[in-house]
Amino acid sequence: MIRKDKEEKHISACIKEMKYIQKQEGILEKDAAESSTWKASIEKKIPDKIYRNIEKAFLKGFGIVFDKGGSVIEKSYSKESILEDYAVKNFSVQIKQNRKELKRMRRSAKRSDARNVLVTTAEGVGLGILGIGLPDIVLFTGLILRGVYETALHYGIDYEKDFEKYIILRMMEGSLAKGSNWTEISNDINRLFESIPERDWGEAVKEQMEKTAKAFAMDMLVLKFIQGLPVVGIIGGMTNPIYYKKIMDYVSLKYYRRYIVGELKNQHSEEVSV
Repeated sequence: MIRKDKEEKHISACIKEMKYIQKQEGILEKDAAESSTWKASIEKKIPDKIYRNIEKAFLKGFGIVFDKGGSVIEKSYSKESILEDYAVKNFSVQIKQNRKELKRMRRSAKRSDARNVLVTTAEGVGLGILGIGLPDIVLFTGLILRGVYETALHYGIDYEKDFEKYIILRMMEGSLAKGSNWTEISNDINRLFESIPERDWGEAVKEQMEKTAKAFAMDMLVLKFIQGLPVVGIIGGMTNPIYYKKIMDYVSLKYYRRYIVGELKNQHSEEVSV
């Protein structure tokens, strides 16, 4: 009887947290519906060649990190410590089965973002002063993926698998999507958290890498173009932490949704097995 009461309490806590997630998703969706007229007017004046170069730079950045940079990024944080922290907090969730522990889980996952925002600020402004735009894109991409990897570890997720690489790229694309495209991508990600279909995820990663590079190039076109101009480029570089936070707010929320979905599934499975 006590066990059943705790399980019902846990399900109730998960449902409340899911409502919190949905509310936050609604806020992000509303923000995605707003358009920037000043950016659109400037974009029209930037040569298509510049856009293509920026797109290639993002594609190169994703390729470098996914193919060779994972081990380098892992040197900037303790993978084992984060996984140990996840194991402790997840164990606490399973034992206490209350909302307080779930909140502690999501807050812990967000804690490293503050430090990473400072790093992206220093990196973006420093290169912006020098008028370095395209090389910054590769470095910035690496910093974003470091934040994503750390968040994944806080939920016990192995980001080395092809499916996880696909999800990371899809979430990154979704974080910068606009209007109905934002809603479509968000719903697609949520469905994948419910049930993962059988397919060649390695090939899917290659296709998604191009889509995400295009999304980043399109949304950050003006600011990365400005960053390539000496001195005034500091303006473009200062937007790095703004974009970092925007991307990580989306990614953190989606990973937390995935965790809550898993908790609800586990409770349902236990009920069925009993």
